[in-house]
Amino acid sequence: MWGTLQGGNGTQHLWEMTAGLGIGVLAVGWLVVYLLRRFFQSTKEEHKGKIRASAPRTENPSAFMAASMQGVIQQLREQEKELERLHKIERERAEQTERLSEEVTRNMPAGLVVVNATGIISSSNPAAEQALGIRGLGFRRYSEALGQNSALTQLVAECLETGRIFRREEVEYVPPAGDTRHLGVTISPIRRSEGKISGVICLLTDLTELAALQQRMQLKENLAVLGELSAGIAHEFKNALATISGYAQLIPESSPCEAADYAKKIVEQTRNITHMVAEFLKYARPLEIPEECVGLEDVVERAITEVAQTMPQVTIECTGNFGDVAGDEGLLRQALLNLARNAAEACAEADGGGRVTVRGEVIDVEEAGWQRVVVADNGPGIAQAAMAKLFRPFFTTKTNGTGLGLAVVQKIIVQHGGQVEVRNCPKGGAEFMVTLPLSRRVAEAVESKQGPI
Repeated sequence: MWGTLQGGNGTQHLWEMTAGLGIGVLAVGWLVVYLLRRFFQSTKEEHKGKIRASAPRTENPSAFMAASMQGVIQQLREQEKELERLHKIERERAEQTERLSEEVTRNMPAGLVVVNATGIISSSNPAAEQALGIRGLGFRRYSEALGQNSALTQLVAECLETGRIFRREEVEYVPPAGDTRHLGVTISPIRRSEGKISGVICLLTDLTELAALQQRMQLKENLAVLGELSAGIAHEFKNALATISGYAQLIPESSPCEAADYAKKIVEQTRNITHMVAEFLKYARPLEIPEECVGLEDVVERAITEVAQTMPQVTIECTGNFGDVAGDEGLLRQALLNLARNAAEACAEADGGGRVTVRGEVIDVEEAGWQRVVVADNGPGIAQAAMAKLFRPFFTTKTNGTGLGLAVVQKIIVQHGGQVEVRNCPKGGAEFMVTLPLSRRVAEAVESKQGPI
């Protein structure tokens, strides 16, 4: 019985111990769970606090709107500061460009005058004031500042009205001081995007000293040419008179046959002097060029026919196209005949026979077209040293030449508004190129012929 009691008490004690242990474990587990819950709850509340601090509270609409507006205002202020910074940079750049433009304009060696559409001078530089002899050009009417009837005022007015561009014009200008000046002028219009003229830019260059220098050089050149002409005439007359004097002295002591021969030679020398004087007068006398329509084809054919008759040993041919030019038919025939005769004489002794080609070419059929006539030969060509002196009076490479033929040719062609050029051909020989303006009356003549029809 005692043993039974003891066994029962032990089992009961074991159960009590087990129950106490379970209760302790539960208590510890609950404590751990409680602590973990508090930890997570505090972490979550801390995170929510940060979110509430960084974002406006939604539970109060007024506060939310105020916070939102505050953020927008802050962004606008930042953008305004950025715009102010960019505007400042752009303003500084524009001011720098304007300063550079003013410095360039102020230091330009050429005068600059800008006239607006109303005729007021809106801008000018010191060079313009110096060239015009006027101070304070700005904000004055150009006709008042430049002179009501001056050539410069007329050019500016025409450019403002029609938009015409004037390049490298030379005008005489009289400043208030009274001394006449020569100005080089370039005037161009200022146009807007729609094409309207909003003003005029005028560039001025004082050419007074240069014009005076050119006049002095021209005077020296004219005196030099006059000296050469005088020397040439004196030389020709001296030679002819010496020959005439020699034959005249031989006549009294000679027989009748010899006297007749000497008299014949005196007459020949007299004719040579007369021919030289006539040629010189052709060169020296002013030419009056009429505005007649001249068909070059007939003129060239007549010149070729005359040369072929006097020099049958030379072959002369004509090729190409010939138009009509305005001028004097007789003078043009004289010039082309002289060139064709010189070419035939240059190649008369060429190997295989002399050959002269007269070639015509119409460069342009427009209103301002040109006619070119090329006279080429197969002779020995022209020496390079003689090329620059070829058109000078009394310069000749012929034994019996007067040196006035080519000078007269050049004068005739230049008086007709053309030019004469010469060069050696690559295959031998030389060629003279005559360029003349085509007649502008051809179209009118065609229309008049078509009228009655």
